[in-house]
Amino acid sequence: MHIRTRFPYDTTHEDVRIPLPDGTRLYARIWRPVTDEPVPALLEYLPYRLSDWTAPRDWQRHPWYAGHGYASVRVDVRGHGNSEGMPGDEYDATELADGVAVIHWLAEQEWCSGRVGMFGISWGGSNSLQIAALAPKPLKAIVTVCSTDDRYDNDVHYMGGSVLAVDMHARAATMLAFVCRPPDPAHVGEGWKDMWCDRLEGVEPFIHTWLAHRTRDDYWKHGSVCEDYSAIRANVLAVGGWHDPYRDTVLRLVEHLDPAKVRGLIGPWSHQYPDRGLPPGPSIGFLQETLRWWDQHLKDRDTGVMSEPLLRSWISESHRPATVYETLPGRWVGDTGRPSENITPVTYALQGGPRTVDSPQHTGLDAGRFLPFGNDADLPPDQRDEDAKSVSFEFPVEDSPIEILGRPRVRLRIRMDVPRGQAIARLCDVAPDGASTLVTRGVLNLSARHGRDRSDDWPAGATEDVAFELNGIGHTFPPGHRIRLAVSSSYWPWIWPQAGSAGFTLDADGSFVELPVRRRTEDPSIRFEQAEQSEPLGVVHPVTLDEPRPERLVVRDVAKGEWRLEVDPRYGGTRVHPDGLEFTEDAVETYTIQESDPLSARTRSDWTIRLHRPEMAWDARIETRSEISADATDFITSDEVVCKDGAEIVFHRTWERRIPRTAG
Repeated sequence: MHIRTRFPYDTTHEDVRIPLPDGTRLYARIWRPVTDEPVPALLEYLPYRLSDWTAPRDWQRHPWYAGHGYASVRVDVRGHGNSEGMPGDEYDATELADGVAVIHWLAEQEWCSGRVGMFGISWGGSNSLQIAALAPKPLKAIVTVCSTDDRYDNDVHYMGGSVLAVDMHARAATMLAFVCRPPDPAHVGEGWKDMWCDRLEGVEPFIHTWLAHRTRDDYWKHGSVCEDYSAIRANVLAVGGWHDPYRDTVLRLVEHLDPAKVRGLIGPWSHQYPDRGLPPGPSIGFLQETLRWWDQHLKDRDTGVMSEPLLRSWISESHRPATVYETLPGRWVGDTGRPSENITPVTYALQGGPRTVDSPQHTGLDAGRFLPFGNDADLPPDQRDEDAKSVSFEFPVEDSPIEILGRPRVRLRIRMDVPRGQAIARLCDVAPDGASTLVTRGVLNLSARHGRDRSDDWPAGATEDVAFELNGIGHTFPPGHRIRLAVSSSYWPWIWPQAGSAGFTLDADGSFVELPVRRRTEDPSIRFEQAEQSEPLGVVHPVTLDEPRPERLVVRDVAKGEWRLEVDPRYGGTRVHPDGLEFTEDAVETYTIQESDPLSARTRSDWTIRLHRPEMAWDARIETRSEISADATDFITSDEVVCKDGAEIVFHRTWERRIPRTAG
């Protein structure tokens, strides 16, 4: 990592409040180059609190952009951080309309050239796409990283029509804790407590809404740009990582958007900006790469970005199973079209006649983290134990490597005697010594086999062919290895188990896996500069003698037949900011199931957050508990929030809900 201290422009920054049409003011931090010439503006728009939570990351990139001649702007969403107003649901209409208003406000400032770009990762990458689909005239280009074009089937809520237990639960619990954080009196003054209490009165756990919409209805179609890609008028640089669950968005955007206005980039990365140097690498000079994009589309400079291949992808070489990789072996390749002329679908027929697929309910404990962040226990370990709980089919790789790039597809001929079930397919790279590395996977809720917008029971005893795609991947299987397709009927805690599920019969005759096999090419012209950032903010992480919890701990109660996965998501612990703020957060997630009972599934998340300014005697604390269970007819949710100002409890509320299991 190169830390840059000298730039073409000197810079300055200030905190401002951007007025919205209804009078609400959003808190913003603006870094600008010192120049008399108007410059384009770049907007990053998030609910994640610019004055504390994202401040370290913001200082890595916003001053860098300002030093290269852009006004770089970080804005907190309404009702979050130090912004006024009440918080809403993720990506709701108010959030998007506010974003459009901010873009127009930026374009009208005397220091702005009238051209605006927008960028972000995860939430910020997704609302960049969604606001681009609203086509505000000043918005000329976006850079969207680790984002979704389909809120139902490619986000943290559902997968293949099934409830994504691991991250619907974790995200809802996280956002409950996040939305309860107070404004900072150092930035909003003495009225901070009234603002906080007003917000808290409007808090409603997201999980109530998300579980109430279990098919792809209008709720999920809102904000899903896949409903109408043509609505996006801005130029789009779409970026993802093969170890991030959102990477398929990149593949779809380069396929459906105008090739004259889109470019895609997929590396080996996790859910992080590609310049941060977090595993797996290699990292790239991402800020320099995006500067080329901004200069091309906001300053009319021909930087060559539109002469790059439509899609630049990292193809990983075969590697041993591990939960973290500092750097993966592989190479960059380029494809000028989508679908690419370099890729041929190759079908591998399954062999062996009818097989019973009836996996134990704890199959999936070695799935790894749904949203890897570069931590030591993020990625799936050796899959041999998972493979043993599945029905597997193998295909030897003989004389030449088999390279794939894209989304594999399976068709399975299934007979089932119960109305509901799930099929999970994993593609693994098996070494000669038997080590099994997960390459990619996919899920189908069998009641969603005719479409994600409906739920159809399986006719008792019927046989049907079902087809679904696995997540996209770039990978090389070397000679002497075996390609393994492993099929299971459960995948906890990623997928919430179906009530009454009893597995199914898979008939290999008529079943197959189709791989997107890519002709091997060498593309030495695809190169990136060394990762570079501006000077860090200077946040300090105090040393502690406490023994850290394991990141992922699996506990088995042999007598009960119960399995428990305990997860420490490692969001940051305690950090002390240069302005004196002490920010502490701690979270533990627990996923429990009995190996033979799908109705035994339980999730729990406990959060504590403390914001402390010793010089102001300000000490705010938030404690939350979120739980989900289910019986045959309902999901059962329980949430609790306790907020304190010092020793005073200013808010305490619990929510208990039963939400019918009509689908999912």
